[in-house]
Amino acid sequence: MMYQLYQAQQDLLNPFRLFAKGTGAVLRQFDNGRPETFPLRQFTAALELLGSSGITHARPPFGFTTVQIGNQEVKVEEEPVFSTPFGTLLHFRKDVPVAQPKVLVVAPMSGHFATLLRGTVQVLLPENDVYITDWTNARDVPVSAGRFGMDEFIDHVIRFQEEIGPGAHVLAVCQPAVPVLAAVARMSEQKNPATPRSMVLMAGPIDTRQSPTKVNELARSHPIAWFRDNLVDTVPWRLKGGGRKVYPGAVQISAFISMNMKRHMDAHVEQFRNLVGGDSELADAHRRFYDEYLAVMDLPAEFYLETVKSVFQDHDLALGRMTHHGRPVRPEAIRRTFLLTVEGERDDICGIGQTSAALDLCSALPAHMKRHHLQTGAGHYGVFSGRRWAKEVYPLVRGLFEEAAG
Repeated sequence: MMYQLYQAQQDLLNPFRLFAKGTGAVLRQFDNGRPETFPLRQFTAALELLGSSGITHARPPFGFTTVQIGNQEVKVEEEPVFSTPFGTLLHFRKDVPVAQPKVLVVAPMSGHFATLLRGTVQVLLPENDVYITDWTNARDVPVSAGRFGMDEFIDHVIRFQEEIGPGAHVLAVCQPAVPVLAAVARMSEQKNPATPRSMVLMAGPIDTRQSPTKVNELARSHPIAWFRDNLVDTVPWRLKGGGRKVYPGAVQISAFISMNMKRHMDAHVEQFRNLVGGDSELADAHRRFYDEYLAVMDLPAEFYLETVKSVFQDHDLALGRMTHHGRPVRPEAIRRTFLLTVEGERDDICGIGQTSAALDLCSALPAHMKRHHLQTGAGHYGVFSGRRWAKEVYPLVRGLFEEAAG
């Protein structure tokens, strides 16, 4: 019922937002920068803020058209390699004379689109042949496509690795660290030729008993029935996924915003000042952030509830109780895949020790094939995006790829 009311509200407000955005763009042309047009500039800034304030449900573009490799600018094309109703294996294809390491970037299915990892991909692109899991918004997946839970997530990781082929690497960011470790364990046990040469787990909840954060405590604060009854809703019938049970992205983003309401209000006040003052660089940075932040996707209810219960409440992987289609997940079966775990010193989502727990679980790996990095000064996003990722974390990832290939 709540989803129906939310969608009705969005349908009502969207025309006003579009009108505000269009009107603001027209009025901006009459601003000559003189003092007498200052009120017009203020009105235009207010219209732009109103026009860009709404939640959207479509994936923003990655925006990669070229990449600099040495002294050469190389064209980048997005190439869908394999698709299911729930996700696409997206390849950033480049024409380069020398074969580069193939790497699958597994994006979180946690309320935002894969474009949240744009900064991760941008750093990888010059030296690697990059693929990414481009998950579909669950509200766009027909009920006839069936369920999508933890087993199906693991299935997708395995199938995507098989499509890429032998000799590739896998890099998981945040939530998918658990299903990726499970997928590599199952592939290793089955001696799958596409088992990745190396696995990088970044800020992922392998064992949330270690240094629990507010996110972990929230997941443990209610029984799973509470999450099902209060946070799961039904997609309205007029949408492609009508009738599908989901954890709505709008619910999650509303919770995130309410947790940091003052920071978001201050950011929009500052954006008003930037627009009025003509600071286009800061205004563009604000637009880019909120265009991505307010683009949300719904999660299949099965996957959301199974993740809460298995990962955050029951700690199945850490305690050796996780299964995949009824068969045990055995990280100790991993014997030939190099492993790097990365954590952020100031991560308030995934606490210190939660990701590095994978090192002990992969007990059959020799010591020289597994390592850990604690990134000083980095919060959750700083592990895989921004200056520290580019300058301090990525060189370790590159070194892992090289050693695994050798």
